[in-house]
Amino acid sequence: MEVDVVVVGGGHAGLEAALVGAKMGARVHMLTLLVDNMALASCNPAIGGLGKGHLVKEIDALGGVMGVLADQSALQLRTLNASKGPAVRGTRAQIDMDVYRVLARNLALQTPNLSVSQEMVETLLLEKGMVVGVKTNIGKLYRAKKVIITTGTFLQGLVHIGTHQSQNGRFGESASVQLSNQLSALGLQVGRLKTGTCPRLAGISIDFRDLEAHYGDPNPPKFSYKTQQHHLDQLPCFITYTNPTTHAIIEANLDKAPMFSGQIESVGPRYCPSIEDKIHRFKDKERHQLFLEPQTRSASEYYVNGLSTSLPFEIQEQVIHSIKGLEHAHITRYGYAIEYDFVQPTALHHTLETKKIPNLYLAGQINGTTGYEEAAAQGLMAGINAALALGVRTPSFTEKTFILTRNQAYIGVMIDDLVCKGTQEPYRMFTSRAEYRLLLREDNARFRLGAYAHALGLMDDCDHAKLQTQQTQIADAMHALQHTILTPNKQTLKRLHALDQAPINDRCDGVFLAGRDGFEIQDLRTFFTCLQDLDTEALEQVKIACKYHSYIEKQSASIAKMESLWDTKIPQDFAFERIAGLGLEAIEKLSKHRPKTLLEASYISGITPANLEVLQLYLHLHAKAKVVFS
Repeated sequence: MEVDVVVVGGGHAGLEAALVGAKMGARVHMLTLLVDNMALASCNPAIGGLGKGHLVKEIDALGGVMGVLADQSALQLRTLNASKGPAVRGTRAQIDMDVYRVLARNLALQTPNLSVSQEMVETLLLEKGMVVGVKTNIGKLYRAKKVIITTGTFLQGLVHIGTHQSQNGRFGESASVQLSNQLSALGLQVGRLKTGTCPRLAGISIDFRDLEAHYGDPNPPKFSYKTQQHHLDQLPCFITYTNPTTHAIIEANLDKAPMFSGQIESVGPRYCPSIEDKIHRFKDKERHQLFLEPQTRSASEYYVNGLSTSLPFEIQEQVIHSIKGLEHAHITRYGYAIEYDFVQPTALHHTLETKKIPNLYLAGQINGTTGYEEAAAQGLMAGINAALALGVRTPSFTEKTFILTRNQAYIGVMIDDLVCKGTQEPYRMFTSRAEYRLLLREDNARFRLGAYAHALGLMDDCDHAKLQTQQTQIADAMHALQHTILTPNKQTLKRLHALDQAPINDRCDGVFLAGRDGFEIQDLRTFFTCLQDLDTEALEQVKIACKYHSYIEKQSASIAKMESLWDTKIPQDFAFERIAGLGLEAIEKLSKHRPKTLLEASYISGITPANLEVLQLYLHLHAKAKVVFS
């Protein structure tokens, strides 16, 4: 069988890669172990969260499907950090994991240019050092111009429950062994990581009577701009806690936990420790909070968020039964740890194509990340770049690659972190990773990235026209507010008083006043005639732009300055070792690679934005000294 693109794996990364490639006109074939488990929420039944919600909104803005599927399968929706600034808010959805995967499967099977089959890829086909296809476990050959590997935790996957070990990619599903060995033999740096999951409980066996219910937002947010207003019958989550008895059981059995017995040697995520690790590291804490999250609309099974464990099954039962509300709970699925192979992502270009093996792209957990959202974002970018490399073009997008920078998207931050720095632990997105997070908010993802989506053929003309209208309205409104001068005269003070707003004492412009915390959206429409015709979404953008006006201007100026310096030449005899502020690692890498410009320097693994700022300063001083000398 001959196709343009073969996608290996049908998880969140594979789904986005396959769908976007097909949408852009490539002939795509997806190979997955179980068609019914496509885009399975194999860990917690939730999409989004702090930092992760930004990725979902960006995926949606670029024509991906995760946001749409999350909205359609949502059981509960909340905005996290709602009381804080818009830059650090995050949308999170509890999803019906069964509905999500069925919707994903049906979408894949009904998409033109995309075919799917249930097979395991065992080897890559190579000619003259380039990938030209794959061979599966049933001996079938698929020739392809591009291959995207999205194998998740399946490469040499090893599941641990106490001393019991089984070779699985997920519990009950076969691991991929031969492919991992081949990637290593081809010269890619293959490492080992670990993650874990929590027990699931039968809903009917939980006593909810004394547990605290946790509901979604009364006006639920949404992930996709295509989703109409939600009319959800939201299900609650429930909060319970560990206690001294729980902790005593775990402490008495730490020697049976694989990560403490030496059975597991690989590194897991620091920010999502197992319950064993929590008890061991935080001995002073009397309890740890647990969330009981429904996995489906029927609420027949609950996920115990916060109780990731790989303890033996009999100890897991004791732990569960020691917790309030779970005294008689029945475990339907035991928690487990899983070790798996990953490829050090410094082996990749920013397009996610491997440097050593042309036509081979990697996306998702194979690149050392963790989380559905991180995987989906990589799959989307790999799919777009594979399609562009095939020669797919639109009149509006003529570039051969699509690379988002750190100041354009969280996707750009993540890929730049992975490709330039690599990772020694499962990488997760946080808002703190983005130095320009005030500009990269959830609420403006479509405004930041919609033009790219349209140019790539991933946003239709109608949606793009609406976006352009809103952008024009926002720009006009900001211009009008900047030129609206207000003084504390009787008329102005009377109008402010009518809206229960504090008076002004000095002359100010409309931007200052509109940015006040006390002004609600409807108040803005009432007070400023120039805002009366804006829809709510555009008006929210105006309010945020006004509130953070000076900070946004500073960040924008910083970005513009750096972009103007990308073409700065670096003399080939430049002595990097004389720059004390660079650090030893940066000096060694710059001396080895000898980049010709700052832009080339930014693509070197391990060179950080801070390194570039220091280097730019010294290049400026170097050039100035030469001019003075001459």
